[in-house]
Amino acid sequence: MKNNVLAGALIALGLSLAGLFVYCGISKFADKDRAVTVKGLSTREVEADYAVWPLSFGWNGNDLPSLYQQISNVSDKVKKHLLSLGFDESDLRQGPISVENNWENYYGDRRPEFKYTLRTSIIVSTEKVQLVVASQGKEADLLKQGIIVNSNKWDLDYQYNGLPELKPAMIEEATRNARAVAQKFADDAQCSLGSIRRASQGQFSVENDQYQPWIKHVRVVTTVDYYLD
Repeated sequence: MKNNVLAGALIALGLSLAGLFVYCGISKFADKDRAVTVKGLSTREVEADYAVWPLSFGWNGNDLPSLYQQISNVSDKVKKHLLSLGFDESDLRQGPISVENNWENYYGDRRPEFKYTLRTSIIVSTEKVQLVVASQGKEADLLKQGIIVNSNKWDLDYQYNGLPELKPAMIEEATRNARAVAQKFADDAQCSLGSIRRASQGQFSVENDQYQPWIKHVRVVTTVDYYLD
């Protein structure tokens, strides 16, 4: 009888210890998987380092050879105007010339006065970004010569090519900001911030300023998972 009681007590004790070990193991496993996911942001405001500015214009006429000579003369005057603003010859290039036959596809009974329209452009491609900015709206000299140029602001392309040099510092800052957020969370939760479990870098975005398109807003967000101890 005593032997049976003793055996039962030992079995009960063994089951209790086994349950305790299982509970401890589960708790330890759960603690190990405790983590927090945070995001870190880094932004920069930079100025464009390159600009592409097309100035388009056209001319009408009935004699194609003389019309071609006219459009060439107009191109020379547009180039002269741009050089007077401070651009270099190397900043300028002649765009392709397109020819429209206005008599081929006109509608109605009245034929257009001019048979041909020639269109071309002078394209400014330069690192002198601020000169491009300052040159906007200075077409008065051309207007005085009867030359109308189409300088649409939507065609003006301000570019920033320094992103590769900017990336390392911005990623470092974004990661540092993410850790600061995670540390604050750990402090509030009264636990310790552990090592990184997982990290991912978002895409860099470069957007124009709404009112000053030569100013660029660069942005990146990193997402980091930290263990909580």
